[in-house]
Amino acid sequence: MRVCLVIEGSYPFITGGVSSWVHELISGLPRTEFVLFTFSPQADQEPRYKLPPNVVGVTDVVLTRNPLAGEGGAKSRRERIGGILASHLRMFSGSSPNLERLIGSIPEGAALHRESVLDGGAWRFVQAQNLSRNPIYPYSDYFWAWKSAHDLIFNVLAARAPEADVYHSLSTGFAGLAALAAKVRRGKPFLLTEHGLYHKEREIEIRKAAFVRGYQRDLWIRLYNSVARMCYEGADLCTSLFEENRGYQLGLGASPERTVVIPNGIDVARYSVERYKKDGDFHVGFVGRIVPIKDVKTFIVAAKLVLERLPNTMFHLVGPDDEDPAYAKECLRLAADLRIEDRLDFTGRANVLDYYAYLDVVVLTSVREAQPLVILEAYAAGIPCVATDVGNVSELLEGDRRFIAPSKDAAKIAQGIEYVLEHPEEMARMAERNRARTVAAYEKRELLARYGELYGSFEGGS
Repeated sequence: MRVCLVIEGSYPFITGGVSSWVHELISGLPRTEFVLFTFSPQADQEPRYKLPPNVVGVTDVVLTRNPLAGEGGAKSRRERIGGILASHLRMFSGSSPNLERLIGSIPEGAALHRESVLDGGAWRFVQAQNLSRNPIYPYSDYFWAWKSAHDLIFNVLAARAPEADVYHSLSTGFAGLAALAAKVRRGKPFLLTEHGLYHKEREIEIRKAAFVRGYQRDLWIRLYNSVARMCYEGADLCTSLFEENRGYQLGLGASPERTVVIPNGIDVARYSVERYKKDGDFHVGFVGRIVPIKDVKTFIVAAKLVLERLPNTMFHLVGPDDEDPAYAKECLRLAADLRIEDRLDFTGRANVLDYYAYLDVVVLTSVREAQPLVILEAYAAGIPCVATDVGNVSELLEGDRRFIAPSKDAAKIAQGIEYVLEHPEEMARMAERNRARTVAAYEKRELLARYGELYGSFEGGS
């Protein structure tokens, strides 16, 4: 059977948790053929992963590159615009459009960018939206915000999906919309897997962006929420990593019988390293990319606070620093400004197993996560964790507030680190319990097999 993985801004061009999961999914199901249908911000990106042999094709669509021409004559394109406008008000008012009619009216390859602004009905529709939602700002501002959003949608709907038996999207958003379009056009099943919540993540980014005005902010948020609702309602099955996220899916239209929780997993045996005590220092580890979402600066500030009480502590930042070089330089500068650079080890890309063998505690300071694999890896290695309260961290840490901190709370992170280092016997008992939990519930082979079973259940069509 052939599965089309529909992915936005991730594998195989960007490293990270979702990309690693995709690579392991493909590698773990060698008897399944995969084709990649990817949506990227720019062309000609270099793959960061060597594709497994069961990947038989890659189609990459540049989201910002408009197709040069559309299909069909002017009359048919005007009819399509009319159908889109008929559904538009329902979608942006929180109701659901007729997906089959909306997407089915736009064949693959049809580019509607010009018609969407040259058609008289479309132009009057945008004017009316401006008057109702944006009466105090210039019309030109509203128009260009509307057009930029819809050009991206038209690019997605114009893209030709590879042939497959199942379309498996790794998010809502543009990837989810593309998978939904493939389902409608090809009559094949649509499986949606969410690691995070795409529409929530985009909303956070939009609200933080100072250059996005109020009405533009509302337009983009409504857009992402509406697409998420369409995906939840249209998917044959939605999977999430933990129950809280499943609740969000239900709240936006997914039905209970079409939602299931499948957590992330790890190869427990791989991370069950032989541990040893390294020199006379305590060793604290951060494992992840040196990027803003991981909030490395909070880890560095926490290190400063810990060193004031426990000066024989060494901090290791294990992970690539080339994804955001400017941010990595800021982190190095912060360490120098705090005069702790001699106690911070920025390793760059490294084998994490070498560090799991002697780390006393692993710390996660992210401002956003879903189900962080680094905690499961640490548990398999017998290492306690301190983390920010993001995603399902609280569930993984069993709600123990001694080791859970609000985002950006360096002082609370430092307190958690100090508690771990000062209570080795208690931590040893906790490590045994956490490893047993990981073996029981988060073994990667078993969880990947569940996706193989899901693919098999779709065989023969939706």
